[in-house]
Amino acid sequence: MVRLCGSSSWASGMSGAIRLGLVGDYDDTVPAHRAIPIALKLSSEWSGLTIDWDWVPTGDIVHPTSLERYHGLWCVPASPYRSMNGALLAIQFARETGLPFLGTCGGFQHALIEHARNVLGWADAEHAESAPQSQRHVVAPLACARVNTAEVVYCQPRSLVARAYECGAVTEEFCCRYGLNPRFEVEILQGPLRASARSGDGQVLAVERSDHGFFIATLFQPERAALAGRLPPIVAAFVRAATVQRGRRRPTGRPRT
Repeated sequence: MVRLCGSSSWASGMSGAIRLGLVGDYDDTVPAHRAIPIALKLSSEWSGLTIDWDWVPTGDIVHPTSLERYHGLWCVPASPYRSMNGALLAIQFARETGLPFLGTCGGFQHALIEHARNVLGWADAEHAESAPQSQRHVVAPLACARVNTAEVVYCQPRSLVARAYECGAVTEEFCCRYGLNPRFEVEILQGPLRASARSGDGQVLAVERSDHGFFIATLFQPERAALAGRLPPIVAAFVRAATVQRGRRRPTGRPRT
């Protein structure tokens, strides 16, 4: 079991709210979407900090200035998104500005595409679900779909993911049919984007950036632990990174309603 209690001294002396943007198209039939507010409330209770969040529809993201109000961005599950461009713009903004970023499930998949397009220069990088005719499916169907299943995740030593869990392996829940295409794995992961967790058979289950303070994307859905009343360690780590970000600058703009 991951130890969380008694480790929140980093929040001592902090005041004011953390503002998070949840990038995705809210659907209350999606378990992960119901879990995320619970996970953030658990994080608030654990840290003693006020956490405010907005659901940011992907179609509303047309310019990065709309994201400057946030201390962290979480690209949430349930893709295809209504606006793939909006989701990619949010991920690019977080990557380029150093804003803490968490991507889960669909957020993982689109973090790969954003990296392929905007870092590697692969303009034709696509998702097999939304662009089945593409010749470069960076995100492709998994050999074995992981739909409403639980599986052991093996963390890369000294990675941000391993530090969040404080262990080398953990069981997490999945609801996905697409992941990193093995055909492009070497090229995708040879630079600052690195695998930070894998399955027992070697499938990449999480990535993070070595050129960023906090940028994690997971194929699994750690937020689902909150449905059972457990604080997801990766969400706690994301909140901690957003707290540090808040200390560095004050976001602009008025809170969304």
